[in-house]
Amino acid sequence: MRRDDEFRPKLGKIRSRGNRQGKRYAQRVLRAIAFAGGHGRGHAEPARRFTGSRIGRGAGVGRVLSRRDRYRGLRARRVIVKTRIVKLAGKGMNAARLHLRYLQRDGVTRDGSPGELYDATQERADGKAFQARGEGDRHQFRFIVAPEDAVDYDDLRGFTRRLMRQMEADLGTRLDWVAVDHYNTGHPHTHVVLRGKDDRGKDLVIARDYITDGMRQRAVEIATLDLGPRTDREIDARLQQEVGQERFTTLDRDLIRGAGGDDGSLDLRGSPVGAAARARRALQAGRLRTLQRLGLTAETAPGLWHLSPQLEATLRRMGEREDIIKTLHRAMTRAGQERGAVDYAIYDPADPRAKPLTGRMVERGLADELNDRHYLVLDGTDGRTHYVEVGSADPNDLVPEGAIVRVVPRRPALKAADHTIAAVAEAHNRRYSVEIHLAADPTSSAEYAQTHVRRLEALRRAGVVDREADGTWRIPDDYLERAQAVEAAQVARQPVMIETLSPLPLARQVRAEAATWLDRELTSKEPSALRDAGFGREVGDALAQRRRWLIEQGFAEMRADRVWYRRNLLAQLQRRELARAATQLSGEMNLPYAETRDGERIEGTYRRRLDLVSGRYALVEKSREFTLVPWRPVLDRHVGKPVGGIMRGDDVSWTIGRQRGRAIS
Repeated sequence: MRRDDEFRPKLGKIRSRGNRQGKRYAQRVLRAIAFAGGHGRGHAEPARRFTGSRIGRGAGVGRVLSRRDRYRGLRARRVIVKTRIVKLAGKGMNAARLHLRYLQRDGVTRDGSPGELYDATQERADGKAFQARGEGDRHQFRFIVAPEDAVDYDDLRGFTRRLMRQMEADLGTRLDWVAVDHYNTGHPHTHVVLRGKDDRGKDLVIARDYITDGMRQRAVEIATLDLGPRTDREIDARLQQEVGQERFTTLDRDLIRGAGGDDGSLDLRGSPVGAAARARRALQAGRLRTLQRLGLTAETAPGLWHLSPQLEATLRRMGEREDIIKTLHRAMTRAGQERGAVDYAIYDPADPRAKPLTGRMVERGLADELNDRHYLVLDGTDGRTHYVEVGSADPNDLVPEGAIVRVVPRRPALKAADHTIAAVAEAHNRRYSVEIHLAADPTSSAEYAQTHVRRLEALRRAGVVDREADGTWRIPDDYLERAQAVEAAQVARQPVMIETLSPLPLARQVRAEAATWLDRELTSKEPSALRDAGFGREVGDALAQRRRWLIEQGFAEMRADRVWYRRNLLAQLQRRELARAATQLSGEMNLPYAETRDGERIEGTYRRRLDLVSGRYALVEKSREFTLVPWRPVLDRHVGKPVGGIMRGDDVSWTIGRQRGRAIS
């Protein structure tokens, strides 16, 4: 029996019997989309391509503020805002921790002390607590906010807090952020790290219009309100400074905008109307003379100029070079080793003629603070001070200042395994596996074939190859080209390799009872080339002192005005240091130390890394003893896990995990 309150709703118009006479549903949806976009039939404007710029919080505010910029004019204070959205999946969280650590490094405040984090309410924010709250976040935002007149602020904290409060109002949510102010450059600026979560715990999505225009316009409003509109005198003084600068300026942007046609021609004939226009023309004429001296413009006739098509790119490179020279001056002055600009050089790893560079690390910093691109200032054995861009940082490769390092340029070259994989796949229907490899080449070992599988695993993460359910690999026809592209991208991220030759400075190596870098130089068949200037001279003096110490200790002797070293000098010094370290560890772990000799098998649990003068060693704990063997970077991903391997000279062929049997040669 039906109840009186039961009914079945029928969608549509009243008394309508369906939509058989109307258009299909898909057509009606498309019509509604066109109507909503305002570009349906009868509209004059063409349909715009969907960009997603209006998706997210602050879309409407961003559009309004971007239009306001057109009428603001020259009197508003200028603020530069740089933004980066960082994904935290995989290694992103470790990179985020490293980024926050670098923002708080020494020498970024006015008095040269470490930077201090702050937030909306606290003068000293807890960075670890902020990172803990961000565990599991999908992404985070990083901003650099740099008011042009930041030097006029006694403290940028008030400016930053008001900006973030305004952003909260625009985005309609509370924001979880920390910031730090940097005064270590000519332009004070603020780094803001914002969590990618809103106040409800959902992913924070900010509209592109707000990121590109809205945030900057809010910062401009605050700076203009704080310092007042720019006066005519301030504007003229700023433009006068730009006339002779060897970097890209606003005057250059005006000249490029005023150049007509594709040939870069600029017509300045005729007299402009008005005093302001005539003053602007005089500044442009002065700037053109400066660019003419730099070879970037030419006056083809009175009042007619030709601008080089490379004008902007060349001026930006010149500005970067000037900033690098200032960085070198500042680093060497801080280290008390200023020697004059003639000794400075910029190391270019992309140059085919670039050779490995050995020297003392003076400073490590951020060349691009937003994208975590690092640089080194290296006091080279060639007597010059080098600026080396090293790209993205490896948390396991943080070399201390004063350490002796070797920088080697990386080349985007295919690996030998790539050619082998391509050859095996070519003969087996674009498939590869260990079994196929061993059948194609019976002389190969399973351990050797596994190295090719590890290469394919790395390329799978890069989207080059796919693995089937049965363990075989599908190799694309353009495998070598795509693998080459992956190598080129890796070189772009990290253009050089940094090898730590010694974590100790020269002074501590002279009398160290361990195998030092000085000992390797003294016994090497191809020692580093030394110039009798700068750090090269210091190395020469340290080598002479170390030579005398070795003679005093009986590790070397003079014969006919020539120094003869013991054949096993490095091994003896290394064994002495290992014995001292093992004695200390034995007391801590309550286990005896067992030395591993060449050819012996190693089985145990990897505990940690030891940084000794002779090098880096892995502490492997066995059931009733422990041993110290040469360390490899791959081990740090397997702390507390079983490892095995065979000692082969000064290296170990590792196997990670007894059950899996993955060999690392």
